[in-house]
Amino acid sequence: MNTALDLIVIAHLRWDFVFQRPQHLMTRAARDRRVYYVEEPIFGEGNDWLDVRRDPSGVTVCTPHIEAGHSPADSQARTAILLRDLVKQERLQRYALWVYTPMELPITAHLRPAVTIYDCMDELANFRHAPPELRERERELFRRADVVFTGGHRLYEAKCQQHPNVFPFPSSVEVEHFAQARAGLADPADQRDLPRPRLGFYGVIDERFDIDLIRDVAARRPEWHFVFLGPIVKIDPADLPAGANIHYLGQKGYADLPAYLAHWDVALLPFARNESTEFISPTKTPEYLAAGVPVVSTGIRDVIRPYGEQKLVHIADDADAFEAACATALAERSTTAHHDRQARADALLAQTSWDRTWDAMSRQIYAAAQPEAADD
Repeated sequence: MNTALDLIVIAHLRWDFVFQRPQHLMTRAARDRRVYYVEEPIFGEGNDWLDVRRDPSGVTVCTPHIEAGHSPADSQARTAILLRDLVKQERLQRYALWVYTPMELPITAHLRPAVTIYDCMDELANFRHAPPELRERERELFRRADVVFTGGHRLYEAKCQQHPNVFPFPSSVEVEHFAQARAGLADPADQRDLPRPRLGFYGVIDERFDIDLIRDVAARRPEWHFVFLGPIVKIDPADLPAGANIHYLGQKGYADLPAYLAHWDVALLPFARNESTEFISPTKTPEYLAAGVPVVSTGIRDVIRPYGEQKLVHIADDADAFEAACATALAERSTTAHHDRQARADALLAQTSWDRTWDAMSRQIYAAAQPEAADD
């Protein structure tokens, strides 16, 4: 069957930001169709225009440049015109609309997709500085969407009552990429001289990061060195834990992550327990496991199920429990218990890949676009 509808993707994340769910999925989509990834606008002087560039992945990244000084509604209306013109210029006939951010729904005003997909990867309305209109726009998106995907099972539980065609697609992994960490990669230059043991985290450092937890554990264990990779967003860097054993090395490319993981003794998921983390399904959980590094996480629902329940990840919330879990993970590093845990993790990960996720999503898109084919 031919499922290769071209895609227009409305995103809230820059394509060149952290490589995560949208990038994994859209690079696969671009293998057999045209994919136009529309970023949020950049505001400045001069006339409106659309910067269109072809990424090496095959994805066409589209960045609207909108004249500053207009209301949000007017700015979105101007962006909508740029997208209308893009459809004409690219001679898009039958295409799908893939939406990540309900807030940008007005920019699709002139689009006439064959099928509309809402990939709800996070509960954006719970994030810091979320606009009050977001929930109403999500309700409108539910009315328009033909199929809804969620970024995890907890999010599925929250959304499945709002639409008749919802499917959970939790975080997946490129096992071969992260398994390179087990192959003796050289320690990156900015990490090479840091003492061991090293407890590391990579990802966006924002309001979901448990500042107090890391501050407490790092103070208790000055001999442990904490390594954090990633951009700092929506929080003041001055509020982050500081100390001789805490190291912020900045954002790293996706290709470089296995080399850092190869020289960590424990990988961390130190998420705060608040409304912004209630529905998250961290992509880094299976990535850490594929790298062969012991994992300690706070009690995030989509980490507990399945990883905590299967005792593949140590789960702990307060500073006492988190410190103890890290100590256990360090002590088990070369023991039979660790090797048994890793073998069970490998068996689970063997059933998981972004390729499989994309194939399963594609089947649902095909069924939504051609309902009569659903029973074939």
